[in-house]
Amino acid sequence: MKEYEILVETINPCGGATHAKKEFIEAEAESPESYVQEHGRFPVLERIENPNGDVTIVTGDAKGYLIRYTFTE
Repeated sequence: MKEYEILVETINPCGGATHAKKEFIEAEAESPESYVQEHGRFPVLERIENPNGDVTIVTGDAKGYLIRYTFTE
């Protein structure tokens, strides 16, 4: 298992990303995908990896609610 620092941004359709609720957590997981599958509320919409190796997974529903998880090792 790897240890990650995770930024969780909860975005609602009214406030958008500007007014997202943000929290940092630390967790151990096999992979970012396995963590989101176990703890996420919505299905995965997108997976993005930046040049630094951070992984962002975006989940959401069809009504505009999004939760964005950014994983840093």
